[in-house]
Amino acid sequence: MAKLLLLHAPHVIPRFSSSSSRSLVSAAALYRRPLLVNPQFSHIGPRLHSPYNRRFSARAFDDSPASSAEMEKEKQEQLLDGVSGKKDEDYPTGEMEYENRNAWEIFVVKFRMLFAYPWQRVRKGSVLTMTLRGQISDQLKSRFNSGLSLPQLSENFVKAAYDPRIAGVYLHIDPLSCGWGKVEEIRRHILNFKKSGKFIVGYISICGLKEYYLGCACNELFAPPSAYSFLYGLTVQASFLGGVFEKVGIEPQVQRIGKYKSAGDQLSRKSISEENYEMLSVLLDNIYSNWLDGVSDATGKKREDVENFINQGVYEIEKLKEAGLIKDIRYDDEVITMLKERLGVEKDKKLPTVDYKKYSGVKKWTLGLTGGRDQIAIIRAGGSISRVKGPLSTPGSAIIAEQLIEKIRSVRESKKYKAAIIRIDSPGGDALASDLMWREIKLLAETKPVIASMSDVAASGGYYMAMAANAIVAENLTLTGSVGVVTARFTLAKLYEKIGFNKETISRGKYAELLGAEERPLKPEEAELFEKSAQHAYQLFRDKAALSRSMPVDKMEEVAQGRVWTGKDAHSRGLIDAVGGLSRAIAIAKQKANIPLNKKVTLVELSRPSTSLPDILSGIGSSVIGVDRTLKGLLDELTITEGVQARMDGIMFQQLGRDSLATPIIDMLKDYLSSLR
Repeated sequence: MAKLLLLHAPHVIPRFSSSSSRSLVSAAALYRRPLLVNPQFSHIGPRLHSPYNRRFSARAFDDSPASSAEMEKEKQEQLLDGVSGKKDEDYPTGEMEYENRNAWEIFVVKFRMLFAYPWQRVRKGSVLTMTLRGQISDQLKSRFNSGLSLPQLSENFVKAAYDPRIAGVYLHIDPLSCGWGKVEEIRRHILNFKKSGKFIVGYISICGLKEYYLGCACNELFAPPSAYSFLYGLTVQASFLGGVFEKVGIEPQVQRIGKYKSAGDQLSRKSISEENYEMLSVLLDNIYSNWLDGVSDATGKKREDVENFINQGVYEIEKLKEAGLIKDIRYDDEVITMLKERLGVEKDKKLPTVDYKKYSGVKKWTLGLTGGRDQIAIIRAGGSISRVKGPLSTPGSAIIAEQLIEKIRSVRESKKYKAAIIRIDSPGGDALASDLMWREIKLLAETKPVIASMSDVAASGGYYMAMAANAIVAENLTLTGSVGVVTARFTLAKLYEKIGFNKETISRGKYAELLGAEERPLKPEEAELFEKSAQHAYQLFRDKAALSRSMPVDKMEEVAQGRVWTGKDAHSRGLIDAVGGLSRAIAIAKQKANIPLNKKVTLVELSRPSTSLPDILSGIGSSVIGVDRTLKGLLDELTITEGVQARMDGIMFQQLGRDSLATPIIDMLKDYLSSLR
């Protein structure tokens, strides 16, 4: 999966990229929008004397022969235990256990509520209403920013579970365009909230696979009579420009390393490769299987019965009720009337509610949910990776290496933090920036435990960062891995001839024209250098990944080659240490920092939203400048893309039956622009 580089012709750009999460789609990964879905190695890897290091395998550095039985035994142990030397069950689960409060704790909470600011007060017996819709950011948001924030959404669920003023939650679920990692995290919070004994009612008007996956986890799920049902299945589409370029006279020259390195296929091929088809099929199978299991568990239906229902092509919402997949068919006002009756609210009175935005302002201190004296730093890294901040960058829209490094160093130099969690939600980007952050995370991991927690995607450059942590935690369906490289350039000789354009290049230096003479094909010696540079970049990435994961290079080669894995498969192959969400990463951080698991800790968010006037205006106007920023990014990709890229253009899965009115050309443009966000 890799960034397909609609490269500016004069540039030759080796890219560390994920072989094909997006490799299937046009020049920049033309998948449709998601629906459900250094040469110096002396300093590489954690130092052996660090007390927080994962176990290093002596076999990784031993060339002495070993019996086939010994090798097979070690291989099986590594597959089962991961390279950290621990099995998944050896790590704490981090699962929430709801604790009933004693009389004193209840008194303290009620006393604090008396002194809460007016805008933080909530009427007793209120229902927390939240709407899940569209993109869900993994970053914290200020009150001036629109959209949902996963950290604040998660916190609201926890606060509502313990808030004596909240009677339950009414959750509207609209079409989602976030990834499966975030969907799993939200679903976990829904299930945890139910442990409080309070109700959580779901309402769904457009029933897609992601939306239903969350809705069925609620106590009850309702839908209006006119609701749309799109429970048809999943699909992933591939688009190829090889034939188009051939007709217009553009010759892409692509070097890809690894049999799964399909980034570049969109430019050079006319059909999907067998390896890419294999990889995408496995990813699709994992998502679909996970969905079937989750729905089966939530509804009490047999897995095969759920699958049979999907294969019937049901579009009438009544059939979902008949099958027991939803509670009833009601309009929103009817559900509200039902809640009023349940809570004993008179018919002529309004149901007391508090919405997501207002409730996000309720302090945890008021509810007695503050942590203990021990502090754990949370450093959030989301978006594409760049070395420096661009002129139109908005806060939280990208990982700026120089800014993140400052945060990492501040945690390393401070004695108040017992551990740190790097929360990653990134398809990668600039490889140099990724390496610089890797180095700083490794140095931090030598002084205190560092846990990498993956969200929707942490591949290529995102995985590069995670490799430096003492342990890596990912969701079942996090897209990760993608250790691979692709380089490409365009030869425009035939196109220039067709349009009557001529270009003459004068150069000094044997290889000077390698990066600038797009009017002719590469000479044999240039093509050789072109290939060697790609091989070198790949070997650096692969070898560093092997050393960071205490894995023999040949074993890493088996799981690298540009292949993207789900978190579940990555765990069985030693690329990550445990499967779970942020709560599990926190529990593992406590364990490694020798903090009792039942002891409260204070989580310190170092990536809080800025309150400066320019950033506030940027947040307010984000919907206006978004297109300009995207187009500016596109121009940058076409004109000033330099250096190695460690990037994966996350796979975009779509559900059949959606976007049926969109034309292929609009889809291509929309998908390319969306891939640059």
